[in-house]
Amino acid sequence: MKMAFVLFDGMTTLDFVGFYDVITRLRVMRLMEDVSWDLCGVKEEVCDELGVTIRVGLVRPDLSGYDLVFVPGGMGTRALRHDDAFVGWLRTAERVPLRVSVCTGSLLLGAAGFLQGRRATTHPLAYDLLEPYCAEVVRERIVVDGNVITGGGVSTSIDLGLYLLERLLGPEPVPDVMRVMDYPYYETGKYGHRP
Repeated sequence: MKMAFVLFDGMTTLDFVGFYDVITRLRVMRLMEDVSWDLCGVKEEVCDELGVTIRVGLVRPDLSGYDLVFVPGGMGTRALRHDDAFVGWLRTAERVPLRVSVCTGSLLLGAAGFLQGRRATTHPLAYDLLEPYCAEVVRERIVVDGNVITGGGVSTSIDLGLYLLERLLGPEPVPDVMRVMDYPYYETGKYGHRP
């Protein structure tokens, strides 16, 4: 599995790191063969909404070659959803098997057209911003509509990562990952998926 983490100025770092910490355990804990990931952005360094700087590995790669593309949220999404160059780059993920966002990252998936006709969620304080992009805003922590998966506010990123582990491997390895992380809050079997 080849994963792309889309990073940008004004993102919320916990949105990214919560999911990243969980899903990269596919390789770290040897739960899956051939797992790799790239930190991707439109420039070599991004700065989150609080001033934390993160170095990006790949600048504007074609996202079509990935199996999973993940987009975090943050205040930066408000302007980026109207940035034609950024949205155009994100659209290169149109045929990616799994497109995933947490928090207001769903606004970026929506701006790229990935939520059209779909159910989706976002941070509870941004439901109104999501409405123009999807068929239905669902006020739940994780919403699965086919191969597009959206998560609610910031801390949902950890649950979203655990859900993806469960979706990819079944429920068996999830308790082990939760134990290693000392994270007792996720329930296996809670989130289904819609074909």
